[in-house]
Amino acid sequence: MAPFHETKAPRRTSSEMFNFHLFTLSFAYFSKALTGTYMKSSITQIERRFDLSSTHIGLIDGSFEMGNLLFLAVVSHFGAKLHRPRLIAAGCFLMAVGAFLTGLTHFFMGRYSIAACVDPLKTLDHVPEIQIEPSLEDNKGKSVEYILCHYAACVRDSGSSMWIYVFLGNALRGIGETPVTPLGISYIDDFAKAENSPFYIACLQTITLLGPMFGFLLGSYCARLYVDIGYVDMESVTITPKDSRWVGAWWMGFLVSSGLLLISSIPFWFLPRSMPKQESEENHETPVCEILNKTEDAQSNNQNFKLTEIAKGFLPSLRRLLGTPAYFLLLCGSILKFNAFIGLLTFKAKYMEQQFGQSASRANFLIGVLNLPAVAIGIFLGGLLMKRYKLSVVSGAQLSFATSFMSYLLMLLQFGTKCDNIPIAGLTVSYNGTKGVLYSREMLFSECNRDCLCSAEEWDPVCSDSGITYISPCMAGCLSSSGHGKNTVFHNCTCVSTSFPAGSSTSVRLGQCPHAKDCSRSFTSYMAISVLSSFINALGATPGYMVIIRCITPELKSLALGIQTLVTRTLGGIPAPVYFGALIDSTCLKWSMKSCGGRGACRIYNSDMYRIIFLGLITCISGSSYFFLIAVIILLRRHQTAPLWSHLPKGHCSKSLVVVKDTFSV
Repeated sequence: MAPFHETKAPRRTSSEMFNFHLFTLSFAYFSKALTGTYMKSSITQIERRFDLSSTHIGLIDGSFEMGNLLFLAVVSHFGAKLHRPRLIAAGCFLMAVGAFLTGLTHFFMGRYSIAACVDPLKTLDHVPEIQIEPSLEDNKGKSVEYILCHYAACVRDSGSSMWIYVFLGNALRGIGETPVTPLGISYIDDFAKAENSPFYIACLQTITLLGPMFGFLLGSYCARLYVDIGYVDMESVTITPKDSRWVGAWWMGFLVSSGLLLISSIPFWFLPRSMPKQESEENHETPVCEILNKTEDAQSNNQNFKLTEIAKGFLPSLRRLLGTPAYFLLLCGSILKFNAFIGLLTFKAKYMEQQFGQSASRANFLIGVLNLPAVAIGIFLGGLLMKRYKLSVVSGAQLSFATSFMSYLLMLLQFGTKCDNIPIAGLTVSYNGTKGVLYSREMLFSECNRDCLCSAEEWDPVCSDSGITYISPCMAGCLSSSGHGKNTVFHNCTCVSTSFPAGSSTSVRLGQCPHAKDCSRSFTSYMAISVLSSFINALGATPGYMVIIRCITPELKSLALGIQTLVTRTLGGIPAPVYFGALIDSTCLKWSMKSCGGRGACRIYNSDMYRIIFLGLITCISGSSYFFLIAVIILLRRHQTAPLWSHLPKGHCSKSLVVVKDTFSV
């Protein structure tokens, strides 16, 4: 009888395991990036839905970094010594819960009511005696319909505090993100060939950038859908996506991204704690130093780490890390660059809406299909350049500086791409069409509408054939109307007839007037400069990232990446949206008023001041970072023949010393 031979399943090679990990990590990065950029693309919708200012919406956006602040440093330090794949899995699951909580908020709120419940043609000369609460001012001169609508809306307004759940969901997503970035990249760099590490990281970042692209496209699609789609008759909705009161289906994208994050967490539960190191093509014989490192790793994996023992090494490790001059200078430069980047990314779509009259859907679509592919191609080519020409750390830093500075110079050209303010009677022009009006409450009224008993807080814009927008049909002095819904036309408008020659049309239609025709040419120029600037800046992203990794001792790699992410998000990600939002709020010309009193969301901005403040803030902050980058290049040139890190333990073996030798080849 033939002996029985046990058949064993073929063992997976180290390359197969590594490729599988690279694929799963790429999908996790894709999912988290999609969710993060979808949040950015939904800023305008959330602002309008909860009737918030840009300052408040900046605070909500910064809650993601607040969640990171709580756990990032600890996770980066402890995670390098624990089971990294499982920590990443737990983080992805937590992000899924946070995104789901954010989207779920929509279902606990009432239906969205457009702030146009006043019929301006039904105002009365005399308001009957009704009970008015002392806290509500200026009710005299308003119609019965306005007052009744006001109190009904005031009761419904109690749901506006639900924005707190959006804040908490975003913070929870930030907590879950803490182990993914530092542990994922360090895991790849530890087990990849040293000469291939930059290329793998570039591939990872390129695939990751597909997430923002699809995130903005998803944001574009959802912004085109009405917030209560499926629950209201769209024929009864009198506004379009270009209206400043339009709210898209912002909640839908969060539910989609939550499902993606949940799926991305599953494979990491089954990945091993460590993988075999890929062999280097240049050294077929295993160096003695690498053997010692593998022996130490094997012994370390067999030990049961005590958290107290790991914690003792945290402060000394942090002291050594911040004592590396190149790393500290790079950290300072990164803080400034990240401030400018977060401010730009958070309010770029809103800037396109206010400056060039684009809808939120179109603005997100253009960012997704033009800017982000250019960034992805730039990052990929940057990593390819480092691999092809084997750039040293000094050369990588110089390439990163050169591309960033060229991008900065291109950005300055955006100051010349502008559109004039839309002519709005009483806000940007007078009622006779004269420009240069300094806004005041009294300027909203004129002789043609002073007897109409209009409310200065209303915002239901109408457009005349002359191109002048009036903030409501009542302010236009209209006496009659025809049509229904979006097709409503108001006739016999006294403010139109008194300002223009006899025989001209005295009718107005719903919605504010569009920008002038030459504005489309300015927008085309703006997008061309923006795409080219994004591509050039992205070329230096991978070289700059590798400088951070290679200028520190390898065992501090995870901590260094974690501290960089922690500090930049703490000093950039949290305050930047708030102070950018506050300065943007300062350019507002017309605020909405909440039904129970208090200022709501801005309806229209001074586009000239918006452009100067928004672009000026970005260029000033970004320009300041180059002083630190220049200092890093000077420091790197002085240390081309010696490691930048100092005070290594005697007898220490570092794989970077084996690879880098005396030229810091990456």
